Amino acid sequence: MGILERIEEIESEMARTQKNKQTSGHLGMLKARLAKLRRELITPKGGGGGTGEGFDVAKTGDARIGFVGFPSVGKSTLLSNLAGVYSEVAAYEFTTLTTVPGVIRYKGAKIQLLDLPGIIEGAKDGKGRGRQVIAVARTCSLIYIVLDVLKPLKHKNLIEHELEGFGIRLNKTAPNISYKRKDKGGINLTATCAQSTLDLDTVKTILSEYKIHNADIVLRYDASADDLIDVVEGNRVYIPCIYILNKIDQISIEELDIIYKIPHTVPISAHHKWNFDDLLEKMWEYLQLVRIYTKPKGQLPDYEAPVVLKNGQNNVEDFCMNLHKEVLKEFKHALVWGSSVKHNPQKVGKEHILCDEDVIQIVKKL
Repeated sequence: MGILERIEEIESEMARTQKNKQTSGHLGMLKARLAKLRRELITPKGGGGGTGEGFDVAKTGDARIGFVGFPSVGKSTLLSNLAGVYSEVAAYEFTTLTTVPGVIRYKGAKIQLLDLPGIIEGAKDGKGRGRQVIAVARTCSLIYIVLDVLKPLKHKNLIEHELEGFGIRLNKTAPNISYKRKDKGGINLTATCAQSTLDLDTVKTILSEYKIHNADIVLRYDASADDLIDVVEGNRVYIPCIYILNKIDQISIEELDIIYKIPHTVPISAHHKWNFDDLLEKMWEYLQLVRIYTKPKGQLPDYEAPVVLKNGQNNVEDFCMNLHKEVLKEFKHALVWGSSVKHNPQKVGKEHILCDEDVIQIVKKL
């Protein structure tokens, strides 16, 4: 029996099984089996096959945004109007067959946009070019799911399901679960708050599926079996996502008011270039980039070309590494102006965390 048949069998068994306390262990085991089979689909056992022509694109700029969506929802039109890059546009499906890159500059940051080929249902199971498309989507800093406003919910749920199957978690943070394997001592489960689904037996059932019989696990919130499987698998990526509802020129104002209330959503018209400024503003908010301006000694700060850091990697040490690792060897202290310090300028060390639009001057050892 092939992997796809086994996945189908497990999914149908999960659909048949009632959800209650008695069956939670059995469902946890099935979910773990499903996760293992999905991982085998992404990285098949044995020698690595061909990678598929013209897919992965060299990463450039400070962030990377992937356009994911079904064929003919307006991804190529949106890219060509945003970045001025020509991606072939036609009224039939599957016009884009390879990844088309484009670059925009926004608020001093250089952002790479990727127009990925259309996803079809069953992409996570290797149908179409879906596997390569989603593999490129895993490397993005932000995902735009482009939907047709006239049929959004059906498409939205299908795409989310395909991406979830590939270990991409949208608009979520990593589970607050610590997991440590050891040589002996059995499974130790510590929960810092009441758990509604996970108990020791369920955890043991899930871990035995991975042939893990000795581990320490700490649950710091009310976790589910899926969260534990994500932590054990360890290959999940957590990516922010914006749902773009395209073709709003075909709906009424009343419908548009309702759409605006949906979280993580921006309604636009790629053809008429409507609401692009709102889209770019939301993109900036979700990317959480930090711009740092440099100031050579005795000169004015350079506001033209900021050094752009990612949120969470924005201390003075990260800034120096972004310039060159030799800068760290000669680093004595830094002078910082801006919202991250109490005094302007303030002398700081390399652990100091910088805020957006700070100005920095590095003082080297003599």
